[in-house]
Amino acid sequence: MFGLGFQEVLLILFIALIVVGPGKLPDLARALGRGLAEFRKATNELKSTFDQDETVQELKKEFRTAQSQIMLENLGSSTAVETSAASTAAEGPREAFPSGQTASPSVSPEEGPKAEAPSRESAGGGKAS
Repeated sequence: MFGLGFQEVLLILFIALIVVGPGKLPDLARALGRGLAEFRKATNELKSTFDQDETVQELKKEFRTAQSQIMLENLGSSTAVETSAASTAAEGPREAFPSGQTASPSVSPEEGPKAEAPSRESAGGGKAS
């Protein structure tokens, strides 16, 4: 207790008894006890607030780390897809036409299935007038 021995505590109590008097010493002790209890309560609340703040800071740090890892993974996968698509597009014509020529389809991909499928009128499914 603050590095005080038994003799020092007795000396302080004796001086307090002389200064305050025997009638008011119990009231002083109660007030001192209440003040000390309130001080401990406030200290514990402050400690818990700091612990909560530390926990929140740690959670924020973990969240930011996880968020940055996800963003890097997404960026890496989209870059890999773009790189794969670009390399496929770049390598495709070279493999099909080694002399550097490129293929120019006469029908666009959107028109391809439409042009190949016979229409109802040409297949004899037209309505009679």
